[in-house]
Amino acid sequence: MKTIRLTAAQAMVRYLANQMNEDGETFIAGVWAIFGHGNVAGIGEALYGVRDQLPTWRGQNEQSMAHAAIAYAKQRRRRRAMAVTSSIGPGALNMVTAAALAHVNRLPVLLIPGDVFADRGPDPVLQQIEDFGDGTVSANDCFKPVSRYFDRIMRPEQLLTALPRAFRTMTDPADCGPVTLAFCQDVQAEAFDFPESFFAPKVWRIRRPEPDQAEFAAALAALRAAKAPVIVAGGGVHFSGATETLRYFAERHRIPVVETQAGKSALSWEHGLNFGPVGVTGAESANAVSEKADLVIGVGTRFQDFTTGSWALFKNPDRRILAINVQAYDGAKHDAIPLVADAKIALERLSDALGDHAFTAPDPALRQQWFARADAVTAAPQDTNSLPTDMQVIGAVQRASRDNTVVMCAAGTMPGELHQLWKAKLPLSYHMEYGFSCMGYEIAGGLGIKMAEPDRDVIVMVGDGSYMMMNSELATAVAMGVKITVVITDNRGYGCINRLQMGTGGAEFNNLYAHTNQANPVAIDFAAHAAAMGAKASKVASVAELERALDAAREATEPTVIVIDTDPYPTPDAGGYWWDVAVPEVSERAEVRDARSRYESALKERR
Repeated sequence: MKTIRLTAAQAMVRYLANQMNEDGETFIAGVWAIFGHGNVAGIGEALYGVRDQLPTWRGQNEQSMAHAAIAYAKQRRRRRAMAVTSSIGPGALNMVTAAALAHVNRLPVLLIPGDVFADRGPDPVLQQIEDFGDGTVSANDCFKPVSRYFDRIMRPEQLLTALPRAFRTMTDPADCGPVTLAFCQDVQAEAFDFPESFFAPKVWRIRRPEPDQAEFAAALAALRAAKAPVIVAGGGVHFSGATETLRYFAERHRIPVVETQAGKSALSWEHGLNFGPVGVTGAESANAVSEKADLVIGVGTRFQDFTTGSWALFKNPDRRILAINVQAYDGAKHDAIPLVADAKIALERLSDALGDHAFTAPDPALRQQWFARADAVTAAPQDTNSLPTDMQVIGAVQRASRDNTVVMCAAGTMPGELHQLWKAKLPLSYHMEYGFSCMGYEIAGGLGIKMAEPDRDVIVMVGDGSYMMMNSELATAVAMGVKITVVITDNRGYGCINRLQMGTGGAEFNNLYAHTNQANPVAIDFAAHAAAMGAKASKVASVAELERALDAAREATEPTVIVIDTDPYPTPDAGGYWWDVAVPEVSERAEVRDARSRYESALKERR
């Protein structure tokens, strides 16, 4: 057996550079790195040696670097991913939130935090977390509950098993998610005689599981017995590459489609069978169809509470759930009829078996009425003396966008209103991180999306609260020459949660800056801040100015930031559904007691 002597870190990066996807690309597109004492000597030296085959990028924060990597993987439909490395201690722990985000959204990312010394010679090393009762614990144990695969590399030869397991996890459609390889810093520098065959190029294929015969028969019987089915399109439709299959299936069998946050853009908004977004942030059209459905066909969805109206939406007393999902865990939720299979394959097989069996599609007037109401709230304001609403800002961005535009967001007011109001024409033109709804994902995520699809316009919608949480990768986008457009809606605080607080009977407290315990008023010049990081930045005073600024941003070559003040209170009068947010049973406030009464009535609708 031929061997090659390498450090463990050198072996790892050489292996990464030789793992391919089915399109002939390296599965790991590159490595985000912030170096510290726990990874600079070992992993840093190794990455330098492969910099021509495996690029390394320097970000500003470990969490936001991982966000960029995750957004990249999502936009590439999990066919490629990125790695992220940090030092031990704070650098590693900064990535835990991102690991949770990837875990919830079932997205691949390879996290490589440095770890303590395996030989324990300098114990306790700088930044080491010590467990008084367990000598094997380090800060990186925090990754265990939020990783789909976790390993601690304490000897160089452990890479021979750990790395294949890592790639199996990241390329498995059912188990896909974050992998953490906690890499002891002394081991990174240790040499070992690795087999040369370990570094031979390998293609990782994304399997497409076929349905189990018994499950398929039950699913087919449920479809044939249904009178009013509805398809709930989830993110798995995109990951499976099943958007065209979904369209054909819906058309052939005349079944309406409603979309989750992750599934939005699976079917063009113009399609006559797309009845719009579903659930808490849904359209009246989609929710009306879902209320009456006797068979809810989930395709690649995990049935999050926002999708199901906290399980109060599907009201038909005869309703059943058919869950088509590659992950058995999701297929069995809420006593569903499971069809554990690849979404594309499952829809193809079901369509073939159904033949020309077709249902009666809902009244198309439901769609038309919804879009008319959506158009009304997103129209340019007639009153130019008042602050615009977030809905009107969305309208301006919509009018300035093109078919290839990707609009993205993650938290605050915008996710709900974009889900309701944005008209997504092409697949993956809507990128919402609403599984974890992580404030601060937006700008880093926009960077990752643009790296994934350089030919698409990327517009990041972010509130002032999320911008303040994490904005530093804007400087990275400038340095890398990655052009994104960022629209900051400044409602001077956390407007979304302020409205939720009011809706549950609470007093306005600690959300908008005006209601916080601060001695001085907060007035942040976001345009100046963005400009200081190198972006082309401006503040606009109206929706009309915003549209002109967006037109100019399309022609720009550098990242552009546009700031606009918005009214924190208005929301769309139409659409939406109940969301279970528990209201206190006891309160001195009459508003809370009234909200509790409404809450108890709503609970009776939940199934």
